[in-house]
Formats: sequence, C-alpha cells, structure tokens
Amino acid sequence: MHVDFDYFYAQCEEIRRPELRTRPVCVCVYSGRGGDSGAVATANYAAREYGAKSGMPITLAKRSLAGRDDAEFLRVDFGHYEEVSAAAMSIIRGFADTFEYVGRDEAYLDVTGRTGADFGRASHLAQQLKNALRSRMQLSCSVGVSPNRLLSKIASDYKKPDGLTVVRPREVEKFLGPLPIRDVPGIGGRTEERLASEGVATMEDLRRLDIFRLQQMFGRKTGTYLHNAAKGEDETPVSESSSRAQYSRLSTLSRDSTDIGFLRPHLAEMCRDVHGSAVADSVMFRSVGIHIIQSDLSARTRSRMLRAPTQSLTELERCAEALLEEALETQESGIRRLGVRVADLSEMAGQSDITSYF
Repeated sequence: MHVDFDYFYAQCEEIRRPELRTRPVCVCVYSGRGGDSGAVATANYAAREYGAKSGMPITLAKRSLAGRDDAEFLRVDFGHYEEVSAAAMSIIRGFADTFEYVGRDEAYLDVTGRTGADFGRASHLAQQLKNALRSRMQLSCSVGVSPNRLLSKIASDYKKPDGLTVVRPREVEKFLGPLPIRDVPGIGGRTEERLASEGVATMEDLRRLDIFRLQQMFGRKTGTYLHNAAKGEDETPVSESSSRAQYSRLSTLSRDSTDIGFLRPHLAEMCRDVHGSAVADSVMFRSVGIHIIQSDLSARTRSRMLRAPTQSLTELERCAEALLEEALETQESGIRRLGVRVADLSEMAGQSDITSYF
C-alpha cells in the first residue's frame, strides 16, 4: 500500500480550525525576501477551484482568489504538521507487516502477510485504515494497493481526494495503459517533452519504445527505470523505517539554483552540522540522504546505504555530494531548499527523537 494524506498542510489547518473547511485555504512558504515573496505549499480543494495550487507564487494565488474575501493565506506551521503526522503514522503502522515512513504525508506498507497476498482482503484492510484515520484524526487520505511500490504510488494519486484504488496483478496493463506519462514518479516536463518527440504521450505509448532507445535517450539508469515503469515493474522492497531515527538539516537558499558550485558549500555546511550532532550523541550512521525542495515546492529525495556504520565526516560529505551530482543530472528546475540527513543509526543510547530541522 501507499498511503498519501490529502492536501496535508491545509487539511491540518482545517482540523485545527473547522471553520476553514468551507473557505479557500492556501498554506504558504514565505521566502524571507520580503512582502508576499514565496509560494503556495498546499491549497485545499476550495482554493483549487479558483486556480490556486501548490508551487504557485503567493501573489498569483492571491490574484486568482481576489473574488473570495474569505480566502485564508496561512504561514506554514511545520511543528504542528509534524505532530499531526506522528499521530497519524502511529495509527497507520498498526495496519502493516512492514512500515516505511517516507515523509510527513506519505508512507508505504507491506501487508502481504496479514492479507495472505489476497487483494480483496487488502482492499478491506485499506478501507479500515482510512476509516481509522477519519474517526480518530478527522484526516482523509488516499490509498493505492498493488503488487509493488511504484504501482501503489501511482494508484494512490488516481482518485484523490479520499480515494482507494486497487490494482490487481492481472489489471496492471489495463490500469497503466491510458495514463499520461507524467503520472509516473520522476517524469518531469523536460522528460515529457523528449518522449513527446518520439510520439509518446501515454504509458501504452511508452511500453512500445525499445529499452535500448530509452537508454540511448536518457542513459542506462533512467532508461531502464522508464522501461520497467511502463510495464508496472518495481522490485524495491518496503523497508522498515522510523520518522524519528535520523538527524537532518534543511536550509532555504538565498536564490534558486542548479549550480553545483553554488550548492556545494551549503551542502558541506549542513554535513558538518549533522555530523557534529551525531558525534555529540555518540551515534554512527549507515544511511545518507539529501532532500531537495524545488522552485515549485515539490520535493525530491535521494539516499544511499553505506557499507558499514560510520562517524566519518569525509564519507558523509563524499556521499552527499555524489547524491547531489546524481540528482542534478535530471534536475529540471531550480533548487529552493536543500537538506541532508543521516539515518539507520546505531549506539543511540536510548534516545528516541533526534530529528532537528533548521
């Protein structure tokens, strides 16, 4: 299963202030560059009806909602959203054989054992999960159920909001065929344009392209990913994780950029900061990741598992920079915020919450 909370930040505000449910609400990230400089992080569906949406500049969103005197533009409150997320994730974890936290508003669940690999039972379990979040948290979510992570991610977005989509193995080709290629995680505007030049608009079209042609166009790694995605194949397992067992730093940059020369010093500074916290608490890490917030406020993450737990700053910096360079190969828009995290910690000495964002 892939569980994705609907318009999460705005929904958190609606839960906190029920009177907002009938109003257009935009939760905004202000850049700190003055005035209404910044972008909409999340818009509820009432605001979307007027054209306001995630990633839109705040000034443009305000113009689109000029006719609604009751529209609310709220500053993000990450502390509150973290609390709501933690409570919701503790509920979701109870429905999983293996639970993988991805971010504040999404998680993967392997439910093969408790459902006996039966998709009818999995569908019923997903509905129970949705009901539990609704009754205990007043929180709606969309759930995708399928044989693998990739399909479940696509399926959870298929009937938003408050959706439940089940894709059985025999239905994979039928489900994917008519979908636009932008529905595949990782396919952005530039990739879409290049595929369009080959006459590819849907997943069915993509399935017709030879893997060697895809590798020629996008390189071996991305080409292979696109080939497998077209067939609905993904062998990545759901891996047990916790939202608490990590150190992380996230920094807003002075300007949006994809220049490695500009980004490298910021990355190095965050690596030193994270490393210092890990050393101070006498813990080692085995997983290194970077977090990218793009100009439109959409997020990208990359991570890598090291051969063994370490406290080496040099290894942390080397791995983080390699991940950034890899991400920049397919980065299509400016990077607005950049983050570093270390996870899979050992020798934690009983600490349960060591996450700290700047």
